[in-house]
Amino acid sequence: MTDVVAVARAAIDSVDRELLAGVNRRLELVRELHAHKVAIGIPLRDAGREETIVASLQQANGGPLSDEGVADLVGFVLALTRRELHGD
Repeated sequence: MTDVVAVARAAIDSVDRELLAGVNRRLELVRELHAHKVAIGIPLRDAGREETIVASLQQANGGPLSDEGVADLVGFVLALTRRELHGD
């Protein structure tokens, strides 16, 4: 294996670990928010907020991920979060 390949793979592995840490941190934060919402009796899901997240991240995105890719990523993360927290 060339040095270029080894360096690229190490960098990708590092980013993958950052993604994993970020998703785990997001799950912790959502769990805390859901506990608060349940305690005060408000709905767990907010479709408007989900749309705002997508739009905000699309605007902040510098590429090369497309707007459709951003929407897909957010949709996946939201679905994963629901499944992890609620089994949905």
